[in-house]
Amino acid sequence: MLELQNICFSAMTEENTEKEILNDVSLKFDKGFSVITGPNGGGKSTLAKVIAGIYRPTSGKILLDGEDITDLSITERAQKGISFAFQQPVRFKGITVKDIISIAAGKTLSVSQVCTYLAEVGLCARDYINREINASLSGGELKRIEIATVLARSTKLSLFDEPEAGIDLWSFNSLIKVFEKMRETIRGNIIIISHQERILNIADRIVVLSAGKVDREGTKEEILPSIVGTSACKTLQAHMN
Repeated sequence: MLELQNICFSAMTEENTEKEILNDVSLKFDKGFSVITGPNGGGKSTLAKVIAGIYRPTSGKILLDGEDITDLSITERAQKGISFAFQQPVRFKGITVKDIISIAAGKTLSVSQVCTYLAEVGLCARDYINREINASLSGGELKRIEIATVLARSTKLSLFDEPEAGIDLWSFNSLIKVFEKMRETIRGNIIIISHQERILNIADRIVVLSAGKVDREGTKEEILPSIVGTSACKTLQAHMN
């Protein structure tokens, strides 16, 4: 279980003044599929980076299965079982898809094993297994390869920051199917930062973050009707335009 206790985070602005981005955020994430949503500038991506260890909170504690990981680096948190998928996946010139999935798994995988992970995210293995993680791949392809690495890691907590960002409608539809399958097969904790109603629709739990604070949280049935059509839940068409 992931527990956030009174998390605050402040950053310096270009005017050299301190701006509070997260204010006293306390949440518990047990096993299941959770989505954090809310208006732009509400602190969602910042919270994801605090959980992953990219940012250190100004105050508060982060517990993973009861262990205080507040001061651990992103690498140390990864070793504890946290996987993080960036809003814009990183490109690695000279590293093949097979290489990066093997690195994620922590061992040398056979071609057959890598093919299995690629098939899980809807990619034809023979077209991708020896390709480099470079500019020749589209945003949607990179997203799915990154998800394949998360599957290969098989960690207790998988965290995705706006996986729909910058991809086309066809790729988005494919991602929804991937997340639906992850929801059915992964027994750990999945947390997704997203505006998209179709992603919210497959959540077990929704957290609404606004102005750096938890505005409300609850089951999909409790929360979704109150935010559909608001700034906290953009339509897919508006996002893709």
